[in-house]
Amino acid sequence: MYHMVQISARAHARAAPAVVYALLRDGASWPDWSPLGAFELLREGETEREGVGALRLFRTGGVKSREEIVELVPDRRLSYELRGGLPLRDYRADVDLTPRDGGTDIHWHSGFEPKIPGTGWFYRWFLGRVLRRMAETLAARAGAAAP
Repeated sequence: MYHMVQISARAHARAAPAVVYALLRDGASWPDWSPLGAFELLREGETEREGVGALRLFRTGGVKSREEIVELVPDRRLSYELRGGLPLRDYRADVDLTPRDGGTDIHWHSGFEPKIPGTGWFYRWFLGRVLRRMAETLAARAGAAAP
């Protein structure tokens, strides 16, 4: 029996939620502000280019991950699910944005089950580091882009 692994990372951006959200929605910007190497839009969303249903491919070194946008709440949340690339099942990440002190609190959190027994600890450690860096670099980039 597998157990759901949970990861959580937080950061604070000195920018309005709309600025942070705009960066999240623009997959092509991710390699500019995150540890991810390259972006490709594999499929457009149902009603807009990077809307719900969009399938995005990120490449970093030899690792590729295909992620589908599954939920969007303007200036509040972007959610995606892993569709391929890592040996994980039921991976979902939510990036929640909350206005605070003239800026935005970013809470990037995810849950998954490892496909390979005994690897949960590794992916909790590895993806925990990745999510922390993503939240921190998103906050820094949004703060630099804020008026």
